[in-house]
Amino acid sequence: MKFGAIDASGNRFLCGITTENGDTIDKAVFLTETPEKTIPKVIEYFKGKAISALGLGCFGPIDLNPNSKTYGYIKATPKKGWQNFDIVGSLKKALNIPIYFDSHTNLAALGETIWGAAKDSKNTIYLTIGNGIGGGAIVENKLVHGMMHPEMGHMFINRHPRDKFIGTCHFHGGNCLEGMASIPAIERRWHKSLSSLEEDHLAWDLQSYYIGHAIVNYILVLAPEKIILGGLVMKYGNLFPKIRKEVQKLLNGYIKTEQIKNIDTYIVPPDLGEQSGFFGAVALCIRNYK
Repeated sequence: MKFGAIDASGNRFLCGITTENGDTIDKAVFLTETPEKTIPKVIEYFKGKAISALGLGCFGPIDLNPNSKTYGYIKATPKKGWQNFDIVGSLKKALNIPIYFDSHTNLAALGETIWGAAKDSKNTIYLTIGNGIGGGAIVENKLVHGMMHPEMGHMFINRHPRDKFIGTCHFHGGNCLEGMASIPAIERRWHKSLSSLEEDHLAWDLQSYYIGHAIVNYILVLAPEKIILGGLVMKYGNLFPKIRKEVQKLLNGYIKTEQIKNIDTYIVPPDLGEQSGFFGAVALCIRNYK
């Protein structure tokens, strides 16, 4: 038996075929252009591959309520051309197989819980910081859902007292994490590309400030046993030690657990690299296919 998996981000669709145990057979990558350009390529890739089910992790916001008329839709995304697009319906109509659907950050958290940096944890947060910011959560080994999936990138945060930047979020301006700490925010604030910022640039102090504030909020609400930070931004500026220090400073001794004490092994990069969401989509198939 074989499964298909898709990790659909705002930049690319990582597609692949695996065994029922999660061993990779084949992979392909397609740019996230418009639905009219990207989805036919994805369908063509999976056709004839004899997969039993498809796991799909998708950028959002998305509708995960199976009783909703718009279940399986990408909703009010800032990604042009994808607003109110029925991604699950389009794939299901073409492939005629079960499709298991969640946010790509929720599935990144799941992938890391099954095969990656959070293997020993029942409660995990995965945050990706790139062109956008998104987060997924596992609580007691279950993906977090309610009226929708988590939207951790739009957590409201305190503005740094020296930061006059107005923010880039289309919905919240400079009030939310994505509006102040995503790649567009960094590059517009400093008028430089991400890769050209020196390691001692003030930009990284601001990044650790904003990301640290968000993480403290996540800790106080969800009490995760592991926090995983991925995305392109985390590859620059030696951010991990700065963020860990900021989190401890903000907690100010209020939380005294082994995780906070050993923070170097608590706030960590993903073991699965850029494939966390892909393997989470595989895990969703393994969990649900009967």
